[in-house]
Amino acid sequence: MLSIIVPCFNEEEAIPLFFTEMEKIQPLTGKKFEYIFVDDGSKDGTLQAIKRLPSSIGSNVRYISFSRNFGKEAALYAGLQASTGNLVTVMDVDLQDPPELLPQMIQKIETTDIDCVGTRRADRKGEPPIRSFFAKTFYHLINKISDTHMVDGARDFRLMTRQMVDSVLEVTEYNRFSKGIFSWVGYKTEYISFDNRERSAGETSWSFWKLFNYSIDGIINFSDAPLNIASFVGALSCVGSGIALIFIVFRALLFGDPTSGWPSIVSILLFIGGLQLLSLGIIGKYIGKIFLETKKRPIYIVKETEDNYDKRLKS
Repeated sequence: MLSIIVPCFNEEEAIPLFFTEMEKIQPLTGKKFEYIFVDDGSKDGTLQAIKRLPSSIGSNVRYISFSRNFGKEAALYAGLQASTGNLVTVMDVDLQDPPELLPQMIQKIETTDIDCVGTRRADRKGEPPIRSFFAKTFYHLINKISDTHMVDGARDFRLMTRQMVDSVLEVTEYNRFSKGIFSWVGYKTEYISFDNRERSAGETSWSFWKLFNYSIDGIINFSDAPLNIASFVGALSCVGSGIALIFIVFRALLFGDPTSGWPSIVSILLFIGGLQLLSLGIIGKYIGKIFLETKKRPIYIVKETEDNYDKRLKS
């Protein structure tokens, strides 16, 4: 059986299109499909659209509905926990992840000794230039400062063995960054490239600011380099201040004290203060993550699944 995890947030229009395309592919895979749609607190008719999807001999439709929006990371984790197949894939419902790649991915994982077949975009055609620039910068930076390698252009769309999925589920941290976790757990992974695609319907909920914050989370979750930068900035500031102090003392001894006015003092104070705030901000980010982890709050809260929905109908 192949478990297909599909996170959804306000995807009412895209769900039937996705399901139709996937059902066309199902006979080519030789697998029974277990769809696990995760409704991440949608405000539109996403949940109703999922309930209208029919199960068949070749596929079984399941769903998980959250009590509110917990984010895509929580939806992925919930889907992985609910999956029962010996093979598991994660796909976006907007058809930017090509369903026709699945037969090739299944064949590859079943005929070799690899544990995961990932996908990556060959290009970023159709994406705003500023977003492409920051995305490439992020991958270049994270691979420089982290021991966990992340592939530029890699999608969440990947096919994994049950053993790899179980290992991912053992990573129970509250602050999740799945691209990093998939790499961190190891296992042999090969990537298939495909041309970038536009959404089939609806609009993306990922704004530039959300993606920027997501990238910051990725850096903090998989690298302590920002803390080292804060220490370096503090040390550099201290050394620079010491040199400036020595220079001022010697100048006063040799030439008197020609220093005039407060502008230079104010400038120095603002510069030093800015460095301190920068360092405190970096440290605060890490402390905030620790704070969230120590609370031990659940990663998500389930409001409804197909099981308790069926029980309500029968009662």
